[in-house]
Formats: sequence, C-alpha cells, structure tokens
Amino acid sequence: MSKGLFRILVVVVLALALFLGWRAWQDWQRGYDPETVVAASLQGLQEQNILVPFTARYVAVVTSTQNRLGLEAKKTLIMPGTVRYELDLAKLKQSDLQWDAATGSLTVTLPPLRLAGPEIDIDAISEFQGGVILLTLTDAERVLDAANRKAAQEELIKQARGETPMRLAQGAARAAVEQSFAMPLKAAGIDAKVTARFAG
Repeated sequence: MSKGLFRILVVVVLALALFLGWRAWQDWQRGYDPETVVAASLQGLQEQNILVPFTARYVAVVTSTQNRLGLEAKKTLIMPGTVRYELDLAKLKQSDLQWDAATGSLTVTLPPLRLAGPEIDIDAISEFQGGVILLTLTDAERVLDAANRKAAQEELIKQARGETPMRLAQGAARAAVEQSFAMPLKAAGIDAKVTARFAG
C-alpha cells in the first residue's frame, strides 16, 4: 500500500470516527430533552404527595365571661399551638408547567397552600380565672372552657393566615419546588431558570 493511499485511508477513518462521535453526542443530547426531564421531575413530586415547607408556632390569649345571678365569672386561656403549611403536590399537573425553549426557562404554577392544625401544646396551656362563686355553683366553668377552646383555635388559625407568615410560607414553598425542578435539569446538563409562583 502506497503512503498516499494509506494517508487517505487514515483521513477517511478519522472522518468516520468524528461523524459517529458527533451523532452519538446528538443522540445523548436528545436523551436529555428538557421537557422529558421536567415531566420526570413532576412525577417525582406528585409521588411525594404532601410538601411541608414551613411550620410556625403561635400563642392565643382569649377571655370569656359569664354573668348570672348578679355574679360574674371570667376565664382567660393562654394556648400555644403549631400550624403546618402544606402544599398538595398531587394537585400539580402538567398544565401547570410552562417550558419556554427560547429563554430556557420553566414556570411552575403552584396550588394554594393549606393549613394543617393547629397542634395544641397541652403541657404549655395556662389558665386564669375569676368569679369563684359562680364557677363553683353553676356550669359556668364548663361553658367558659368550651368557649375559650373554640376561640383560641380560631385565633391560632387567624394568626397563621397573617400576611407575614403566609409570605414566608409561600416563599419557602416556591424555593423548595424550584430546587426540585432545577437540580434534575442541572444534572442533565441543561442550564434553565426555574420560577415557581402561586396563581394570582
């Protein structure tokens, strides 16, 4: 075999190797299609079912009064409780995900947060009372206790729905979901910007 023919053969082999390598790289890139990665991430989140991105402890102080027979009875209840802020990931649908190939960005619209609880810290409850005569002679204490428990639970939920804790809980939920989509995309070599938001 002449040197010229050998060189031509080497060039052909190298060109073929480069072509096959380029095709393999293209196939590898297609294997990590962003929408495929996003769909797999969505399925993983749905299987988690419930995400608890934020919990907070609140204290309710409520007072109830009873007036009977010209007497007054009063009880004050101090009741701490913990509220969990939950995100139902099972409600997250494919239609809630918007992939923009032009900008390489993913927008995720989240279902609303829901509150779970309050879980009452029984050992930390405190009570103060006044009007011992009426409390002793009637069922005023039972009535006041029931009224205080109901009012305290309502107060804990009211505090939990306040603007600041809701903002903090939503921020934590957005960050957790953004990371859950961004990490698989990054692992697949896809540089994407992920933004999670709540409708409205």
